Amino acid sequence: MKLRIACTCKRRCWRRYFSSGFRVQSSEFGVDTLEFSTGTLNPEPGARNPELGTLNSEPGTALAMINERLDLLREALPYIQRFKNNIFVVKLSGKVTEDQEQLNSLAEEITLLQQVGIHVAVIHGGGKQLTTIAERLGIAQRIVNGRRVTDTETLEVAKMVFAGQINLDILSALRRSGCDTVGLSGIDGNTIRAKRREIQDVLNQETGEVETIDFGHVGDIVEINVRLLKLLLENGYVPVMSSLGADEQGNIYNINADTIAAEIAVHLQAEKLILLTDVDGILLDRSDPSSRLSRLTADEAERLVRERVVSSGMLPKIAAIAHLIRRGVRSAHIINGSKRNALLHEVFTDEGAGTMITN
Repeated sequence: MKLRIACTCKRRCWRRYFSSGFRVQSSEFGVDTLEFSTGTLNPEPGARNPELGTLNSEPGTALAMINERLDLLREALPYIQRFKNNIFVVKLSGKVTEDQEQLNSLAEEITLLQQVGIHVAVIHGGGKQLTTIAERLGIAQRIVNGRRVTDTETLEVAKMVFAGQINLDILSALRRSGCDTVGLSGIDGNTIRAKRREIQDVLNQETGEVETIDFGHVGDIVEINVRLLKLLLENGYVPVMSSLGADEQGNIYNINADTIAAEIAVHLQAEKLILLTDVDGILLDRSDPSSRLSRLTADEAERLVRERVVSSGMLPKIAAIAHLIRRGVRSAHIINGSKRNALLHEVFTDEGAGTMITN
């Protein structure tokens, strides 16, 4: 298996210029424009940024800066044309959403995708916030192979954190950036029908021992119904879904957000599934960012799992990705959502910012 290490080319890319900031504007006449700035976003639409100067001061300098920004739009054109009217499923981890400034920046990137004609559905977890609040309440937590054992007390906290705090924080950030959005869980619209996971023998990837595990109120997906999601997407909304589902009796289950995102992507016939994590993609050496794998196949990804090259937290992601790639989703991406403009870099450049997995 030949694995390609991340590209180190010096080509121009969106990330280089967007690190200075951008803003999406929508006029009442339906004309969408992009504003770029070198500092904090201007609160007034169309306001001039004094740092850019004027065309009459320092001849050539301001004009060159403007031309560079216009060149960005030219570079983005083939990507916009290719992905317009396609569906992207973007999964946010709890670690990505815990910092408000970071979340606001990510919301702007999602809004930009929407404004150029890409339909975006957001799925979020919240494992880190759940662990933090549960530990504050004295509720012990156990995670096996990246899956959380969910007792009754943990489920109550999960409902509060997933469908409440985190979902509302994401909606608020998207609204701030001018995005029409709707918050929901897998229970809404009967989107996710699940069943309680059976007690099973599991090979613990960390200890190497086989253990009998009762995962408690953890659900396995039985059926996906995307009618509500399609209705929202077709009418210009960005749905934001938390990782909860229910069975026919109304019993609520905690379901791995990566698995939900993968299933939603398949049933929506999405062009891309993008997983935003706190790592730069799949790394051969977690302590060495330069060991990032830029692109690999589903078979190669599964081989990394078998050889225990990747960490336990990456196992559910790779398993879900390998399965969905074989079911019609063109590509899946693992990127570091905590890095500014990583989403734009991954979508609008050949180089990318993380790991892309294809068939």
